[in-house]
Parts: sequence; C-alpha cells; structure tokens
Amino acid sequence: MKRRPILRALCCAALTATALSFGHSVLAAEPVKIGFLVKQAEEPWFQTEWAFAEKAAKDKGFELIKIAVPDGEKTLSAIDSLAANGAQGFVICPPDVGLGPAIMAKAKINNLKVIAVDDRFVDAKGAFMEEVPYLGMAAFEVGQQQGNAMVAEAKKRNWDWKDTYAVINTFNELDTGKKRTDGSVKSLKDAGLPDDHILYSALKTLDVPGSMDATNSALVKLPGAAKNLIIGGMNDSTVLGGVRATESAGFAAANVIGIGINGTDAIGELKKADSGFYGSMLPSPHIEGYKTATLMFEWITEGKEPPLYTAMDEVTLITRDNFQQELTKIGLWN
Repeated sequence: MKRRPILRALCCAALTATALSFGHSVLAAEPVKIGFLVKQAEEPWFQTEWAFAEKAAKDKGFELIKIAVPDGEKTLSAIDSLAANGAQGFVICPPDVGLGPAIMAKAKINNLKVIAVDDRFVDAKGAFMEEVPYLGMAAFEVGQQQGNAMVAEAKKRNWDWKDTYAVINTFNELDTGKKRTDGSVKSLKDAGLPDDHILYSALKTLDVPGSMDATNSALVKLPGAAKNLIIGGMNDSTVLGGVRATESAGFAAANVIGIGINGTDAIGELKKADSGFYGSMLPSPHIEGYKTATLMFEWITEGKEPPLYTAMDEVTLITRDNFQQELTKIGLWN
C-alpha cells in the first residue's frame, strides 16, 4: 500500500527534473547577442573593427549588432534598443568620454555588460572610470614609436638638428591625444632635438582644416634659420593639415617629415608620388575588434570577466613603400 505514494513522488521528481532540464535547454538555446557601438561608423578604423568583430561572431557563434552612435542621445537610445533586442552586453567607443557615467547607468538598468574600446570613460570629475573594462591603444608608447620613426627618417636624410624644428599639434583635452604627443616629443628630445626647436600649437578641432590653422600659427614663429620641419599630432588628420600648411608656406616635401597615427586616414596621401607626409603608425583595429568582441562573448557565456585594462601597442610604420602590402594584410586595401 505504501508503494503508490512512493511511485507518485518518484514521478513528480522525474517530471520536475524534466521540466528543469527543458528550461535549461531553452536558456542554453538562447542566442548570444552583442552590440558594437562606434562614434564614427563611416571611418575606416571603425569599419575594420566592425569587420573583425563580425569575424569573431562567426567564429564563436554569436550575433553582432552594429550601431553608429555619433552623439549622446543616440548612444543612450542604442543601449535601450540593444536590451529590447535581447543583447547581453556591448562594446563601445563613445562619441564623448564624459558620457561614461550615463552609459554605465543605462547599461545597469538594462542588465548589460560593457567594455569600452579606443576611448576610455571618464567620470564627472574627469577621472578615468577604471572599474569599466577597457581595451585601447597604449597611447604614450605608440607616440614614442611615432617619434622614433621621425628621428630615424631625419637621420636617413642627414638632417642637422641645428636647422631642424618640430611643430607638434596638441589636443590635451583628450588624454589619449596628450599621451601620444607627449610620447612623440620624448623620443625627439631623447634623440637630441633641442627644447626650443619644438613648437606646440593647440588644436581647436581634430581635422585637416583645424590642424592647418594650428600649424600656420606656429610657422610664423619659426626663425629664419629653420630649414627642415617635423610635423606631429595625435592622428593622421592633425598631421595632414600640418603638412598642407608647410606646402602653403613654401617648404618642399623633401624638407618635411610628417608622420601620423591611424594609417587608415592617410591612404590617399600615401598614394601621391611626393608629399611631406612621410607615413603613419598603423595600429591594429582588426585585433581590437576581434579581441573586444571575444572578451565580451567569454564574459557572457563563461562568466570570465575581462581585464580592466588591455593595452595595445602593436603598430606598423606604413610609408609609400609598404602601405598597400600592410593594409592588404588586415583587409583595409580596396
């Protein structure tokens, strides 16, 4: 007589186990969705990050949701959209690093994990939000490599520091920009370029017209003995504009060495047979896109939290001699 209750209990346990198993199967079957938000979707740099994040999605088996976020309103709206579409986390290069607190608050409300890429969040006091996982360029070290490349080319041309001057277009409001130009200047000074041969010009905008204006304001301060010029800046555009200014001022291409950072914005210039724009330090957007997407996937599926800071210092100097070959390697040559 006692068998029936026992059998009933066993059946209930079996049904419960089956239901739980089914529930877990449904959960396991839910697709992993990861957002990848970038501030300037039209830029080759971000196009490459997206392309290799998509490769990671294909390799790992998750869905990538790409969204352009050119301003704060679209950024916060995009986070809500990701949550509504079932995403579990997102990688973002924000249009304004000061949006960090708002981004994290919105992500918390929507239960989304966040990894910052390229530009690091800052809080209301302007301090880095070091609690947010971040992967980006080791700015100072990359700047040093930029400066070393300038020095190497100047030595190759047998330039004398006595009649060589450097114009460095700065944008100290952005920490990564300041670190890049600081690193570049350190290399120039370490190589023996005198302090008073380095002119700094603050940029109002990070584009070619802005850097032309900044460089022009510095060129008028040059002594008559200035024969050779080195042009530096935090990216390709800030150097390209500087080179344009030297052309207008009558400097020959052979007397100018401009080396940028990013590479992707310098392709048109490097296609020219002759220019004071010598080359660019090409970072690794392909690695950054793939790496951040993979880190987010592992965080979601395995609970493996990403490092709070992953420094990327792999750069390649591209010049007229090798730019097509190097860009082809990472899928940036059309």
